[in-house]
Amino acid sequence: MADYTNKKVIVRCNRAGVFFGTLKEYDHNTREATLTDCRNIWYWDGAASIHQLATDGVTRPDNCKFTVVVPEMSVMEVIETIPCTDKAIKIIEEVSVWKR
Repeated sequence: MADYTNKKVIVRCNRAGVFFGTLKEYDHNTREATLTDCRNIWYWDGAASIHQLATDGVTRPDNCKFTVVVPEMSVMEVIETIPCTDKAIKIIEEVSVWKR
């Protein structure tokens, strides 16, 4: 796996979902990633896949459900780690916080 440490990434986990944040650490043996400034990407609109999300962001940010920013968290059973483009980072970070 490429080293995406200190880069903004989209991470897909086996059962926990999709996350956006800065990759602090990744353990290849346990497939555990530690992310900082992390948001759960609960629902997105305006991108066909997480690959497009990491490349282009979303075209319908008002219809997305991205959670609050968590300062640091670990996620297990990482399946994919996709580096984000500057364009995608800007769009994702501007999506309003979804909460109840």
